[in-house]
This record gives sequence, structure tokens and C-alpha cells, in this order.
Amino acid sequence: MQKFKKSFIVITTSLLLIQTCFAQDTKQKKTFLYSNRFSLLAGLIQPVVLKGGNIEVTYFTKRMSFDYSHGFLLNMAGETMVGDAKAQKLAYHLPYSTGFGIGYRLTSFFDIRIEPKMHSWEVYYDGETQNKINLIKSYKTYSLGLGAYYRYMPFHKKDNWLQGITTSTSLRWWPNIGTSLKDDKFIYHNKITNKDETLKASNIGIAGSQFLFNVSIGYTF
Repeated sequence: MQKFKKSFIVITTSLLLIQTCFAQDTKQKKTFLYSNRFSLLAGLIQPVVLKGGNIEVTYFTKRMSFDYSHGFLLNMAGETMVGDAKAQKLAYHLPYSTGFGIGYRLTSFFDIRIEPKMHSWEVYYDGETQNKINLIKSYKTYSLGLGAYYRYMPFHKKDNWLQGITTSTSLRWWPNIGTSLKDDKFIYHNKITNKDETLKASNIGIAGSQFLFNVSIGYTF
């Protein structure tokens, strides 16, 4: 029930923001740059910190943004682990973290998005080969949150191919609204601690939180 309350708060907050923006827009017409364009971006945090990758495709209309992003082969181990998972000497592998976003453009380069996502988790002991034999548990989490995105196009005044070079800085809040685990946790016998341990479904954010930060680079066509 608590997760549905979070989902309701996210959707309500987003709709109020969009309604406010539309109301302001009726009073003052704005022309935004780079409408009806595609951006193709690659995240930098995923390869640098998580040893994986991320691709995002976004289409911008005059006032809306529509994106699909797909993270793949993400890994968390050692110093990137926190809480019970760290104490239990575990590592996470995410085959994918995927979903889409629908947003509203507040300026030519800044927009806010509603983002439903699905994340696939595999749990292993830290340092062991990650294969079916060593797999402790696999499960999925489902999040619904908000993202704030700021695009920067350093050469947007150029009249050549450099114009399309794009960076995107994002801050996102992705609370879990559901998991494939019963009661959002699983109990297993840990061979390192030699006792039964309980592990809760993880959040996708930084240090096990619900918040993410990323910088992406790519091109706007």
C-alpha cells in the first residue's frame, strides 16, 4: 500500500507541474529551440562507475519530450555496495534497467519527466564468477518517478555539424512501487556469514537510495 501511495504522489505532483506550466503558457507564448528533433545520448556514469552502458533516445516536440532509455550489463560490487548487501558480501549484476519518460519542456534546454522503469537484478557473492551455478537470487523491481533534465549544446550557434553536439545532465527520483519478490525481500543461507540472512529489494539509485545523477553526451539531429 505504501508503494502505491508513493506512485500516487509522484503522478499527482507531475500533473500539477504540467498543469501549472500550461496555464502559464496561455498567458505568454514561447518559442523553444530545437523542437521536433531527436537526441541520441550515451550515459557516462554507467561505463565509468558501473562497468556497463546506457543509451537514451529522446524526441522533443514544441513543448513535450518523449524518451526511451536502456541501461545494460550494470555491476555493483565492493565499494559501490551499501547496507545489508555489503555486510553480506554480495554483488549485484543488472542485465538491464529500462523504461520510458514523458516530459514537459520548461525552456529550450530544460524539461521535467514522469518515468516508469523496470530493473532486472541478479545477486551473487562478491568476487565469484557470475553464472547460473553461483546465482543466489534474481528478481525485478518497478519504479515510477520524476526526472529533471538539462541539455547543453556548446556549439548551438554554429551553422555546421558541430551544432548538434549535446550534453545532458539529469537528476532523477525513482522510488520502487513494486517488486517480483514476496514481501519485497528474500531469505537465504549465506555461506560467508554461515547463517540465514534477509535481503530487501534494492533501490536503483546512488548508494542504495532512490536518487540518481547522470551526465550523458551525444547528438541532436
